[in-house]
Amino acid sequence: MSGLSSPTLLGVDAAELWNAEYLAGRYLDDPPVGFVDDIVAAAGRCRLRRGVYIGCGNGRNLLPLLDAGLDLIGLDISTEAIVQLRERRPDRAGELIVGDLRALPEQDRYELVVGIQVFQHGTRAQAHRHLGAAAARVAPGGLLCVRVNATATDIEYDHDVVEAAPDDGFTIRYRRGPKTGLDIRFFTAHELQALLGDRFTAVMPLRLHSTRRTPPAEGRWSQWEGIWQRAGR
Repeated sequence: MSGLSSPTLLGVDAAELWNAEYLAGRYLDDPPVGFVDDIVAAAGRCRLRRGVYIGCGNGRNLLPLLDAGLDLIGLDISTEAIVQLRERRPDRAGELIVGDLRALPEQDRYELVVGIQVFQHGTRAQAHRHLGAAAARVAPGGLLCVRVNATATDIEYDHDVVEAAPDDGFTIRYRRGPKTGLDIRFFTAHELQALLGDRFTAVMPLRLHSTRRTPPAEGRWSQWEGIWQRAGR
């Protein structure tokens, strides 16, 4: 889904890029990812329902979460995504906001903070900062629900590796495809765990979810999925 902020890389503005993608119909007919069911189940076990979905796009995953009874604010940097989402759920228009976490009151904390395929946008420093900012918004006893790119991914489009380390993830900049010009982070499990530290306890331990691409595309797209509970009540 659309990123947390709108950096310009190689002359490419992320918000405008995503506006074009959503205008072209991206995600409109796609089913939700299976991780949605895990979020609903974890929220039910913990008796939590209010929160925020960061990078909600035009609703592929947000709509089924709302239909399941969760009460989530939707944030996205793409104006077009939010316009489409408001058309699909006019009853939620006031809770669907163009922007990132900075659009919400700084002091507010949430029972549920959801980010699906959003915290991977940007360089290592940017991605870490985005995930850290989201984690800081989780209320004591609340849940942080994350799905991000994994280093096991077979990258489909031409790209350059702009950051790499032997014991860490890597960042690429696409030279072709729908994200041309954008930096995208691919995480290791250790990298994610280290970012959260001892403030959170896993209620759904990290798992690697891999999907084979539809031919003629080759290889697999791999994501880390995890749900953590913030310490305290």
